[in-house]
Amino acid sequence: MAKKAVSVTLESDNLMWLKGRTGAAGLRSVSELLDRLVTEARVSGHGPVRSVVGTVDIDSSDPQLEGADQAVRSLFDASLNRPLVLKETSTGYGVRQRSPKKRRT
Repeated sequence: MAKKAVSVTLESDNLMWLKGRTGAAGLRSVSELLDRLVTEARVSGHGPVRSVVGTVDIDSSDPQLEGADQAVRSLFDASLNRPLVLKETSTGYGVRQRSPKKRRT
């Protein structure tokens, strides 16, 4: 199966634990350990069962969803009309204020 690079942000203690487990398991990298942990969790079948059954209500007046395009379009338009609020966060995500440009002398 093809692998894909991702960025993961962890607490320092969790990263240290992963690094220790990587060495103890004889693995080459934290990425390899994370991949193994996720694979084991995914195939184990443990954990809450998740299903989408019952999470969508279909309007009884439009059982064929003929008006779905317009309904989704209106939700999208309403979303675009909301004000966009951006703020700087401690994690570095979001939009940061630009520092004033330094003048060359």
